[in-house]
Amino acid sequence: MRPVILTVEQWKTIRTELQTEHPKTVFMLRDKMKRVLGFTVREHKHWDEGVVNMKFEIHLDFYSENKRTMFLLKFSEVIGNKHGEL
Repeated sequence: MRPVILTVEQWKTIRTELQTEHPKTVFMLRDKMKRVLGFTVREHKHWDEGVVNMKFEIHLDFYSENKRTMFLLKFSEVIGNKHGEL
């Protein structure tokens, strides 16, 4: 399953909303995050063509197609916005 790729700003917005819905312990333990939210978070950096600096992205690795679909539906507005604002 392909990861959901977000900018750092998008992830901050989504994480803030998720933290209001779930206890902090969900975000502290990868196994609990995987079980409750259906994904784990991975920081990814790579060289972007034509850019001198590295590009930082957040990859969400999903383990449930159903949870991935619900996540995309719920946060489609943030994901579609490059700046991560609602």
